[in-house]
Amino acid sequence: MSSTAPYPARIRVALVDDHALVRDGLRALLAAMPQLEVVGEAGSGAEALNLVSKIRPDLLLVDIGMKDMTGLQLTETLCRQYPGIQILILSMYDHPEYVTSSIRAGARGYVLKDAASREIVAAIDAIAAGGSYYSADLLRKMASPAAEDGELTPREREVLRMLAQGLSNKAIARALDISVRTVETHRLSIRRKLGVDTPAGLVKYALERGWLSP
Repeated sequence: MSSTAPYPARIRVALVDDHALVRDGLRALLAAMPQLEVVGEAGSGAEALNLVSKIRPDLLLVDIGMKDMTGLQLTETLCRQYPGIQILILSMYDHPEYVTSSIRAGARGYVLKDAASREIVAAIDAIAAGGSYYSADLLRKMASPAAEDGELTPREREVLRMLAQGLSNKAIARALDISVRTVETHRLSIRRKLGVDTPAGLVKYALERGWLSP
């Protein structure tokens, strides 16, 4: 997924994983990407909190399983303390509940550790540009072909999908060639029909129906 929102020419990334070997591999991968700069790394939640307070990276790659706190707890804490920070969960766990929990915590994406290197880079680019990104394997697992989309019209479904990707009303209006007021009208209708309007709720709803694709 991607967005047209502007993002820094060079994305400052920090790595958070309690396995040094994993951090080494990620650092080597990202070093080959001219748009990315690895500015720090941490092996625990406490180290990550200290690191962010000092260098304020644009984006963190965070593992879920750590010794002192989970990556989800760390994500929730960081998003509360630094509202503008962007977090990509990089995990071996592919259970849908981890994905929805990461969304509630404030993460903007979730990629499996065995994903291709190009997918990890694509996720970073998408999140840095203001969107969201979820591993293709996870999307297939979470998709529910039998799920009903209620009374949503095709246009409302399209607007909901874009909202779930993190696009603003103005960006959606440009993409669909409609007015911002029309987008707002669709959004109000979606909220009325689904009872959902939070980013986490929209992403969860779209994920469960397989409407988001990388």
